[in-house]
Amino acid sequence: MKFARNVALVLAVVSSSCVGAFSTSRINNAMNKASSNAATMLRETNGGLDTDLILPSFSTKEEYISYLKKAGSLPDGFALGTAKGTFVSVEAPAMGPLPIKATVIHLTEGPTDSWAAVFTSNRFPGCPIKVGKDRLAKGHPLQALVINNKVSNVCPGGDGIAAAESVCAAVAEGLNLPGGANTVLPSSTGVIGWRLPAKELAEDVVPKAIEAIQEDSAFAAAEAIMTTDRYPKLRSKTLSNGVRVVGVAKGAGMIEPNMATMLGYIMTDATIEKSKLQTMLSAACNRSFNSISIDGDESTSDTVVAIASGLKPLSSEDELQAALFEVCEGLSADLVRNGEGTGHVMRVKISNFPGSEYDARRMGRHLVNSPLVKCAISGNDPNTGRIAGAIGSFMGKFFPEESVDEMSLTLGGRTIFNNGKFVLEGQEVEEELSNHMGDAQLGEHDDFPQHQKFVEIGIDFGGEGSDVTVLGSDLTKEYVAVNADYRS
Repeated sequence: MKFARNVALVLAVVSSSCVGAFSTSRINNAMNKASSNAATMLRETNGGLDTDLILPSFSTKEEYISYLKKAGSLPDGFALGTAKGTFVSVEAPAMGPLPIKATVIHLTEGPTDSWAAVFTSNRFPGCPIKVGKDRLAKGHPLQALVINNKVSNVCPGGDGIAAAESVCAAVAEGLNLPGGANTVLPSSTGVIGWRLPAKELAEDVVPKAIEAIQEDSAFAAAEAIMTTDRYPKLRSKTLSNGVRVVGVAKGAGMIEPNMATMLGYIMTDATIEKSKLQTMLSAACNRSFNSISIDGDESTSDTVVAIASGLKPLSSEDELQAALFEVCEGLSADLVRNGEGTGHVMRVKISNFPGSEYDARRMGRHLVNSPLVKCAISGNDPNTGRIAGAIGSFMGKFFPEESVDEMSLTLGGRTIFNNGKFVLEGQEVEEELSNHMGDAQLGEHDDFPQHQKFVEIGIDFGGEGSDVTVLGSDLTKEYVAVNADYRS
């Protein structure tokens, strides 16, 4: 099969827990300017072929899916296919045949040396992570990616690396890749500890995915890589000279990067040096995927990969970096909003933190990971003491010498704490704060994002320091239900 277009892929694979911290003001400014009217919010950039910086509101799942499909046009030179299959787990055969999906992404114009990656820091990484690190260290070019859901191939009883390599070999054979399996990068997500059903993938699912390869849209991949996700995530951006960046991601639980079982793939047809791409990707991950948390658990399978075919000239490296920021930050916010059982998304804006951006993000994650804060947000309960308590706990443990005397807190834009005292003024304020939370509420079972609202928390330490924004989710009964019965 021949394709008229050529692509450079930026691949982002990250964990499944959701707190998001972004150190940019672009999204905040855009949110302030965005209208609540969906038609107004949709700016129809590039004829609607790009997603909006702030997604519009949607009334139905069909409306959301249509929006993503239109915005998911692949960059030149990319093709991808997906397919379904079944397997029986060696570890739990009584569960019977279980579904599994595979996605194959193909750089149709040949292998590229220009790719970069960031992997999980978990000390028990998945076998695909080990294979990916080896590919990166040895400088192998890439021409394809293969992703499966349902089984993460982490510390399995068998030879997980050999299993991953056998699936890569099936992809290389099916696509007639001249560089063989070494030019294929594997990714897996799903149950930890189970053996990868390599035979079923290599002999059945991967060949069917290759047969289904198309060059039109990335949407199929956004759907196929999902596990407990309730809906697909996709973001796109076209640069001024026509270079295109398209990203998809999955992840709904076990998400608190520094990289985890969240998977993300970002494609671009820009020309960029390998070292510069690595720097850009790392910066984008720090501002997005490494700034989110759903449940505080870091996965074993996080991978972020950027791969560029160099088929289009790049007029501005700054513009590409900005596009990577926008796509990665958008996907990160989507992950939190789509978290397992998520009913609210908290957006914590931290100003003038007396330390580095890294430490400011740590404090933000500490706050949004507090079970007491999460439960209060879930119940639309403005129990503001829990917010202050979580902040004080972090500062006491890690920054005991720093003053908090000038710290102020806001909830929904209203000051609730200042000069060491709470500023709470009776039932009217109580209702205002509760209504702010209720207005940002999401359906725990929704299969599309109805809105892009947040529970807004502001923390200002006064003076001068680091500014970041962190996203996190609440804690609901649905989260417990999903994770109490995850494997089935």
